[in-house]
Amino acid sequence: MHIENEIDDLEMQVMRYKPEGIDELVRNTKFTKKELQIMYRGFKQECPTGLVNEDAFKEIYAQFFPQGDSSAYAHYVFNVFDADHNGTISFEEFVIGLSVLSRGSLNEKLMWAFKLYDINGDGYITKEEMLDIVKAIYDMMGKYADPPISENAPGDHVERVFQKMDKNRDGVVTIDEFMETCKNDENITKSMSVFDTIL
Repeated sequence: MHIENEIDDLEMQVMRYKPEGIDELVRNTKFTKKELQIMYRGFKQECPTGLVNEDAFKEIYAQFFPQGDSSAYAHYVFNVFDADHNGTISFEEFVIGLSVLSRGSLNEKLMWAFKLYDINGDGYITKEEMLDIVKAIYDMMGKYADPPISENAPGDHVERVFQKMDKNRDGVVTIDEFMETCKNDENITKSMSVFDTIL
C-alpha cells in the first residue's frame, strides 16, 4: 500500500506539470506549444519521473551510435544540457538545449559548442579539453568509420584546429576566437546547419 501511494504521488507530480510552464517554454525556446506538448508526452513516456540521469542519457546515445563507444561524448553533452549541474536533466533543460541545437541561430549553436569544449567551464578551451572532446567523437564514430581513423588522427586534428583558433597564440581559445574562426570556416558553418529540424 505504502509503495503504491509513493507511485501515485510521483504520478501526481508528473501530471501536475503546469501549463504556464509550457507557456514559459514557448517564450524561452523556438518550439510551438503543440510541439512542446508532443515532446513532453514522449519525454514522460521515456522518463516517468520527469528527470534523466547521466546513465539513462548514455543509454539513449548508445542506441544512436551502436558502432562505437559514445559514453564519453554523451557525458560531455549531458554536462551542457544539465544547466544547473544537479546531475539530472529536466524536461525544461532538455527542450532548451534541443531548441538551440535544432533551431538556434549560428551564434547560439556556436555558443553551445563552446560550452561543450570548455569542459571545466572556465571560459577558455585548452588543447587538452579539445583533445578530450575530439577523442570522444572519434570513439563514438567507431573503429569502422570510412575512411578508417588512424591512432594519431584525433591529435593531428586538434593540432590543426587549435593553431587556427588560437589567434593570439596564448595557448587557450577564448569564446571570441572560437566564434570568429568558426564563422569564417565554411565547413563548420555548414555542419552547424545539419542539425536544423522540423518536428
